[in-house]
Amino acid sequence: MPTEQAATVEPITAFADEGDWWSGAVWIGQVDDREITPGPLRLIQGEPFATARFLVWTADTPRGFVEVSVEAGLVDGEQLMSKVAELPCVEGELPVPEPPFSVILCTKDRPDQLRDTLGSLVDLDYPSFEIVVVDNAPASGLTPPVVAEFASRGVRMVSASRRGLAVARNVGIESARHEFIAFTDDDVLVDRRWLKNLARGFSRAADVVCVTGMVPTAEVLTAAQSYFDRRVGWASQCRPAVYDMARPPADDPLFPLRVARFGTGANIAFRRSAVRKLGGFDEGMGVGSPTGGGEDIDMFVRVLLAGRALVYEPGALIWHRHRKTMEELEIQIYNYGLGLGAWITKLMLHPRTLYMVATRGAAGVAHLRRITVVEDPGASPIELDGLTKLERRGVLAGPRALLRSRMDGRKASPLTAAAA
Repeated sequence: MPTEQAATVEPITAFADEGDWWSGAVWIGQVDDREITPGPLRLIQGEPFATARFLVWTADTPRGFVEVSVEAGLVDGEQLMSKVAELPCVEGELPVPEPPFSVILCTKDRPDQLRDTLGSLVDLDYPSFEIVVVDNAPASGLTPPVVAEFASRGVRMVSASRRGLAVARNVGIESARHEFIAFTDDDVLVDRRWLKNLARGFSRAADVVCVTGMVPTAEVLTAAQSYFDRRVGWASQCRPAVYDMARPPADDPLFPLRVARFGTGANIAFRRSAVRKLGGFDEGMGVGSPTGGGEDIDMFVRVLLAGRALVYEPGALIWHRHRKTMEELEIQIYNYGLGLGAWITKLMLHPRTLYMVATRGAAGVAHLRRITVVEDPGASPIELDGLTKLERRGVLAGPRALLRSRMDGRKASPLTAAAA
């Protein structure tokens, strides 16, 4: 493959070294389908890889993902064009109103990752927004110096001294200056079109109070990242979707309890007045609480049960950097199960949602079995079986974890009085 005149493509993340990389590591980047040519593409830092994954866009709309082979850091443009041609075509989107946003970034003692995330946020292509960093470990002093680096770009910080992601989210809600608020985490890289497409999501239907977006994998360098890449479905759908209880999807007997299709808390936006009226996030759930997670899926269902609409807007895109080591992955997988078990327990404590769980029980158990079994060439069968058992053990521990949260005084609707 000739190297002269080769166009270059950057990866989503820069790679420090390849000392601990998995042999099946995947180079990940993105391209606009209008700019692909038959000639070779040089992948920056692409020499160690045998496979490249591209997210393909048409202007500001994602079409889908393709994977192609890599040879000496080069991709054959004709092969890439052939793969892209198999993707569904997308139509151009009309302009929509672009209201001011408050971007809320909750963080806890990850200054290096926070710096990267803030670097992507300050470069957003959007006319009016503020960035509020919520420090959930103010005693450590690790976050303020990083925020200070971006003070001239309109970034400000507030503190949430009580531990818990849901607590930090609620502090962010109360600190926001605008009606439209968007949440993200400190382990992501934000696409420059993020807010523009979140605004589009709010315009897709009447009574939309929640918009989520696509969260694809930013890097697959280790076996742990490969497993998680296959485990979550945050980037499995490139078509927008509107969800509400009045029009349940015909192909989903679990609706509205199949929460994975709605998105994840790393990429979620609300009308501030509506989420305050719902009482804010349940402080008994989420990372940092005894339940370890689940505050985002809990809010998805609360929005729908309140008779409001939720929109999945794939173009509102955030790249997620998965945990690199098996030890970190084990903690995350256990907490996923723990949060899920706590959330199911919460549903069963109220008559309306108890009925929903009871009537969807068989389908729910079958779904849980499917999603906790992942075929992954990057891990041994023993490791995969161990992760599956670990997650299910977390589910079973969920009820006790929720009880501990309530005994700790963590309220289900902490902002109710403030909203009133």
